[in-house]
Amino acid sequence: MSNLDNALRELREKRGHAQVEIEKLDQIISGIESLKGTGAGKATKPKHTLSASARRRISLAQKVRWASVRKQSKPTLVAKTGSAPAKRTMSASARRKIAAAQRARWAAVRAGQKKAA
Repeated sequence: MSNLDNALRELREKRGHAQVEIEKLDQIISGIESLKGTGAGKATKPKHTLSASARRRISLAQKVRWASVRKQSKPTLVAKTGSAPAKRTMSASARRKIAAAQRARWAAVRAGQKKAA
C-alpha cells in the first residue's frame, strides 16, 4: 500500500505544479490581451445593470424625443397613383360560396385517390 500512497502523493504534487503553471500562463495571456486591447477572458469589465426606474426614465425620455420628431415632420398627403386597388371586404355569402366550392374540389381529389388505390 505504501507504493500506492507514494504514487498518489507524487501525482498530487504534479497536479499542484501544473495548476501553478496554468495560473501563470493565464496571467501572461491576460496581460498580453490587455496590451493588445482585446480584453477577452478575465480582463473584461463587469456588466452594469440598470434599475427599473432608470430604464423607465430612459424609455419615457425617448418617447418624448420621438413625439417631438413626429410633430415636427408632419407627413404631406400624397394623392393615390392607383397602383394599388382599394382594399375590399368579402360578403358572408361570397365566403360561403368559395368555401363550398373548395370542399367540392377536395372531395373530388379524395375520390380520385380512392379510385387509384
